[in-house]
Amino acid sequence: MPSAFQFQCHLVLIFLAASKGETRYLEVRDAGEDDPFLLLSEDLKRELSAGQIYRRSLRCIDMLSIEGQFTFTADQPQLHCATFFIGEPEELITIDYDFVNIDCQGGDFLKVFDGWILKGEKFPSSLDHPLTTSQRYVDFCESGNIQRSIRSSQNVAMIFFKIQQPGNGFTVTVKKNSNLFPCNVISQTPSGRFTMVIPHQHRNCSFSIIYPVVIKISDLILGHLNGLFLKEPSAGCAGVGDFVELLGGAGLDPSKMFPLADLCHSFHGSAQMKIGCDNTVLRMVSSGKHINRVTFEYHQLDLQETETRKENSIEEFCFPSI
Repeated sequence: MPSAFQFQCHLVLIFLAASKGETRYLEVRDAGEDDPFLLLSEDLKRELSAGQIYRRSLRCIDMLSIEGQFTFTADQPQLHCATFFIGEPEELITIDYDFVNIDCQGGDFLKVFDGWILKGEKFPSSLDHPLTTSQRYVDFCESGNIQRSIRSSQNVAMIFFKIQQPGNGFTVTVKKNSNLFPCNVISQTPSGRFTMVIPHQHRNCSFSIIYPVVIKISDLILGHLNGLFLKEPSAGCAGVGDFVELLGGAGLDPSKMFPLADLCHSFHGSAQMKIGCDNTVLRMVSSGKHINRVTFEYHQLDLQETETRKENSIEEFCFPSI
C-alpha cells in the first residue's frame, strides 16, 4: 500500500511524466473527486503553442509546471491551502504578485517558500540550501509592496495561504528562468539522465527522484582516484572533502534519509544500484577545491524484476521506517 508521502508526491509526478513533452501542466482537483488530475485539452495546447499567456484559477491544493497567470478566489473560508511549482532541472521559478486582496490583520496570510515543504520536511534540506530557513519564507503580510517578485533557488517552489473571507484572493504570474548550474533538483519524471556540475563552489547539491529506481552512475570526476564504498557506521568518505552519496527514504528531506553508498573517488565506467524507496537522492558534497561532475541515468524500479544484471551492481536497499 502506498505511503502518505507517495500519495501526496508520487502520483503527482507520475501524471507530470504523462504530460511531459505535450503539456507540462497538471491540475489537482479538490479532495473527494474521483479523478484527481486533469490534463490540458487539445484546444488549450494549440493556444499555448501560439504564444498566448495561459490563465486559470487555482484550487486550494494545486500543482503547476507551466508558466502563466493564476488566480485564487475563496468561495468559502480556506484555512490550509498550498500550490506546488516545479520546473525542469535547469530552470528557476519566479513568482510575481499581480493582485492581492487578503485580510492580514484578520489572520489571513500568503507566503512563498523557496523549495518544497511537506509534513514538516523540506527540500532542499537546511544543510543544502544557501539561505536559512527563515530567509526561505517570504510573507506578503510582512513585505507587502516591498517584495512583489520572488525567485526560487532551484526548480521547485511553493506558496501556502489562508483566506477566510469569501471573495478575497490573489493573482500571481509564474515564469521560468534558466539556471546554468542546477544544484538542488526534484525530478518530474521516473526516468531520465542528468549531469550535475559544481564549479569550484563550496556547496552541497541533491537530485531527488520520488520513485523507487535503478540508478546508474556512468561518470564521476572529483579529482581523486577510483573507488566505490558501501556505507557502514564506521566507514564511508569521512575526511574526504568531495564525494557523492546515495540516499534512500520515505520522506522529502535528504538530511533525514538513510545513507546507502558513498563514492569518494573519480571513475569512468558503470556503478549501478537498485533502491526500492519512496524517494531516492543522489547528493554531491563539494569542498570548492575542484570542478566536480557526476553523470547518471535512472529509471523506475520494477518491483517484479528479478533478472540479475551484468553491470557493476549493488543489491537493492530501502529503509522505509527511517
